[in-house]
Amino acid sequence: MVVTEEIGVPSWDLYELSIPCTVFGKPQPDLSEHWYDLRLCGVGTGARDSAAHPFGVSVHTPYGLDDLVGADTVIVPSVPDACVEEGAPLPEGLVDALRRAHAAGARMVSLCNGAFALAEAGLLDGRRATAHWQHTGQLAARYPKVEFDDSVLYVDEGDVLTSAGLTAGLDLCLHLVRRDLGAHVANQLARRMVVPAHRPGGQAQFIDLSVPEADDAGLSPVLEWARRHLDEPLTVDDLARRAAMSPRTFYRRLQAATGTTPLQWLLNQRLARAQSLLEATDLPVEKVGELSGLGTANNLRHHFLKHVGVSPSDYRRAFSRSGLTGDPLTA
Repeated sequence: MVVTEEIGVPSWDLYELSIPCTVFGKPQPDLSEHWYDLRLCGVGTGARDSAAHPFGVSVHTPYGLDDLVGADTVIVPSVPDACVEEGAPLPEGLVDALRRAHAAGARMVSLCNGAFALAEAGLLDGRRATAHWQHTGQLAARYPKVEFDDSVLYVDEGDVLTSAGLTAGLDLCLHLVRRDLGAHVANQLARRMVVPAHRPGGQAQFIDLSVPEADDAGLSPVLEWARRHLDEPLTVDDLARRAAMSPRTFYRRLQAATGTTPLQWLLNQRLARAQSLLEATDLPVEKVGELSGLGTANNLRHHFLKHVGVSPSDYRRAFSRSGLTGDPLTA
């Protein structure tokens, strides 16, 4: 992870800086014997007047920009405010180091305004990307070769991923864990962090808003009930009736709370159930389709290829784990 400000890191930027440290920096041996080796890489700008940053902190790391080359994943959580607001140049050597790391095969990730660094390096040209909604207009004007979208939490383009600000960075980091170590590990880690386990779309596709925009406690009981009955045929009318709402009101309330439609929400839940079953059990694919509510094996395969990017069998080969604890139906 790139630390673009080593002296006087603003308190506002500490959140994005701490997200990868929390997700990737602490081994979780009970979830996976393989974990990440996180290294914070400073830009080597040297000491500055810390008195000019009375609310900031200093970050000392033995790693520098040269250490980005050879990494499997490079994360830029933020860039200095002056680079965003005043058009100041990025720290010397950063753009070149990012280009060399990507050329060497690294997966490139930005959180919030870290997208300015990836865009300046040309790594977002011809791609869809996102950042905090306050910056996407400025980014689009400065980097016209990039398609910026301010309506999504994060964008996965395979080898380059970008996220919106603040908690969306956490969503993207959990998405990376899900890609690397599987749905069960990501879900359990999210549960450990007491945050929602967000569901990914297919690679190279943007992820629609899934963080509730408003706390709608009235929906919680019916959504929890639906998760327990995913193997049953469920319709919007069924859920609306259980919530004591008209279908139109239920549709509007759920979309306002989750950013997605009721049918898409159900599909996301069923895909997540199927992923957990494929990882934690050796049930036949036909049974996985039945228990997840996705129907036949062919229907399950269709949705997996479309939304996950691989077949159920390939997913199981990649993420099947022995000795897992906990109920896979609620993981």
